[in-house]
Amino acid sequence: MKILKRKIKGGRKPTGEIALVPESLDDLWHLKHVIEGGDLVYSLTYRRIDAATDKVRPDKIEKKPIRLGMRVERIEFHKFSRRLRIKGVIEEGLDTELGSYHTFNIEPGVQLSILKDWKEHQLKRLREAEKAVDSPDVIIATIEDGEAVAGIVRQYGVDELFSVRYGSGKGDGGSNKTVFFEDVLKHLKNSFLSLDAEAIIIAGPGFIKDDFLSFVKAKDRELATQARIVPTSSIGVSGFIEVLKRGAVEQLRKEQRLTREVTLMDQLMAEISKDEGGKAVYGTEEVKKALEYGAIESLMVCDEKLMVPEMVEGEGPGERGKGLKAKGEGREEIERLLEMVERERGTIVVFSTEFEPGNRLKGLGGVAALLRFPI
Repeated sequence: MKILKRKIKGGRKPTGEIALVPESLDDLWHLKHVIEGGDLVYSLTYRRIDAATDKVRPDKIEKKPIRLGMRVERIEFHKFSRRLRIKGVIEEGLDTELGSYHTFNIEPGVQLSILKDWKEHQLKRLREAEKAVDSPDVIIATIEDGEAVAGIVRQYGVDELFSVRYGSGKGDGGSNKTVFFEDVLKHLKNSFLSLDAEAIIIAGPGFIKDDFLSFVKAKDRELATQARIVPTSSIGVSGFIEVLKRGAVEQLRKEQRLTREVTLMDQLMAEISKDEGGKAVYGTEEVKKALEYGAIESLMVCDEKLMVPEMVEGEGPGERGKGLKAKGEGREEIERLLEMVERERGTIVVFSTEFEPGNRLKGLGGVAALLRFPI
């Protein structure tokens, strides 16, 4: 994330403008959880501007860039098309378009400005995204007899890249295994080059992963220099999680978000499973009770709890936002919890529901906490 301008007035509720350029799919995901209904977002769009001319058949009219200011009503993250769709009502721009609906299609490299009342966790998220710009992309290729699943590590989870499945190759002299390895290597190299990745982790049970790395060294020594082995008991999503738990990705990149989520979730489940005296609570009411005792050390919350609410008919923020209100009222309660935990010097970790630990937290009500002492 490239931050171009920060113009924030301090105080209990920071207010102001941040101009930025998302540089990756991860950055678009961060913006999905920063931009809210009622915010004012500026970006460029292109319009045909008619001009007076004496020609009977005027030249082809070119589109010109126009800066629009739009009051946000809805935001959608489309990871497969690599774009963020921000929908709302135009408040600033061409007079003929004021009050009409518009959609910004934000892709990596597109500049935008966000004017809003900022929350500390949103500013923290942008700071983390700004620091993560130099983090290398890491591919995890999990492999066992006749099956391979690979994914790319993102800040919000692991996106699956490809899967390959063959027979085990037993009784055919190993020829099927060779064909399998060749197919996996082809997909792996294509993904590595197209994503401009900087490292590969080859993981899985038994010795197949070692055999595959030896095969890669024989076929493509340059690619093999970017790979390392990590033992896991399974492949696919479970294998990805094992790799993260072992800290292998953490050693290759500075970004620690996913590894931290996996570790915290394991700590939470371990405390919950204790018969009595466990230092953990889950569910909004239990978390609020722990907060009253000043016991919260780490608050864990699903990103869906902080997502942009759907806007429906009613009374809403901003002059042109009147007639709209946020659907669902639990979000404001969560925001208050975050503010109170920050005042009590507790840490806050927002979990991505794009990944397994976040879904496990969602199953616990979307909010949980590790405590300084049992209550």
